[in-house]
Amino acid sequence: MKTLYSILCVVILSTLVSCKKYVDIEDPKDQLISKLVFVNDASATAVLTGIYSDMNGFNYQFANVVTTFMCAMAADEFTYASASAPFDEFKNNSLTAGNQYVKIMWDQPYSFIYRANLAIEGVSASTTLTPEVKNQLLGEALFVRAFCHFYLVNFFGDVPLILDSDVLKNTNLPRTPKAEVYASIIKDLTEAKKVLVLAYPGNKERIRPNKTAATLLLARTYLYNGNYPLAEQEAAEVIGTSGYAILNHPDPNNAAHMTKVFLKNSAETVWQLQAINTSIGRNTWEGNTLLSTGAPFYRLNKGAGSLIEAFGTTDLRKTNWVGEYTTTAVPPVIHYYPFKYKVRVGTINAPTEYSMVLRFAEAFLIRAEARAQQLNFSGMKDDLDVIRQRAGLNLLPVTADLAVAMAQVENERRLELFTEWGHRWFDLKRWKSVTGDPTKTRADDVLSLTKTAWKSTAILFPIPSSALNSNNSLVPNPGYN
Repeated sequence: MKTLYSILCVVILSTLVSCKKYVDIEDPKDQLISKLVFVNDASATAVLTGIYSDMNGFNYQFANVVTTFMCAMAADEFTYASASAPFDEFKNNSLTAGNQYVKIMWDQPYSFIYRANLAIEGVSASTTLTPEVKNQLLGEALFVRAFCHFYLVNFFGDVPLILDSDVLKNTNLPRTPKAEVYASIIKDLTEAKKVLVLAYPGNKERIRPNKTAATLLLARTYLYNGNYPLAEQEAAEVIGTSGYAILNHPDPNNAAHMTKVFLKNSAETVWQLQAINTSIGRNTWEGNTLLSTGAPFYRLNKGAGSLIEAFGTTDLRKTNWVGEYTTTAVPPVIHYYPFKYKVRVGTINAPTEYSMVLRFAEAFLIRAEARAQQLNFSGMKDDLDVIRQRAGLNLLPVTADLAVAMAQVENERRLELFTEWGHRWFDLKRWKSVTGDPTKTRADDVLSLTKTAWKSTAILFPIPSSALNSNNSLVPNPGYN
């Protein structure tokens, strides 16, 4: 929180200088964010595109590697093959408040929230922006604020809710109850939907949030809060929107469509982050980090109950989204690694992949779970079968049992969304234990089987020590005193 003041003076200025790499507009190189920035469409747009540029400008940031990788290790998806104390804390669910990646997961979302608040205030007060641009920028800023609060509340539980740019006040705010944070997220996304349009702004690539992005995140938020009718309604709106599709192939033996899902601007893309470092050949930071010329450093867990074992032998997601590396040892050992992104280093300034943030398939998974919870098992089956057919699998059997239905939902979410934006970790945290113990979560069921030091309090990450030291109103999470 103590970094908020410096953001106004340093971070935003550097962002505005660099954002031209993100969209081709003239940026105000010598202006801090102020009323002057919101006088014309181009400089005002640079405020928002600068946020997206910074989200994906470097490796191991909240909005690329950190959220996906750290949550994957905290769950049961993959591990790091070399010794790394900060990574091992996630893998072993033994985090400390001084962990450098926990700090990133706190600091960076709040920095983006602060900048979004400045944009909301500046855009709202402006009388010179064209109406279309004003609405678009207001909607984007509301979306960014909601998006960042969503991840903060899922990382840490109760967190300070920051809704304006008053640095002195916000630096000392206490933690806001999770329910209030979620209510604010829903309000922001609902308002964003009112002013955003379906068309993608700027250069028409899917690299800035539109109405569909806000709708999909709203559907997810309702799902997480147990409002299943509204989760189904919002997911259905996404599914019914033209311009998106589950990529498939009429020949069930042809898996070419599986290699196109994560391409830039694919039909399954709802929102991606554009590659910034194309001058050095990086398409995505995820692909650059996961792929290697030798044995992979990030290896999918294998063995009984693992993701690898959960895939069926004919699942096209395993054959196309999981890579294999066989060692030269005797006997040889097979290592598995995520292979959704195919490019480690590509053609300079000609990226073929962007970092996927929101994608169309999630809408079917959201609606399937919402329908299951409302005992609409045939509707659930229909939605899951859409995903399964794309993966070359047989249709699901009919069930009339909620426990069986939720097991089917969990399996498809696990196989479809693996190593993407913490989905598996968040699912294990938010679902109740199948044992019926109301004090336990699905994380207790699953992670206690393979992690000897597992404790129920590990479902929340620790509040960073830097935040605790700078804000006396904050208190640690249980288990981290």
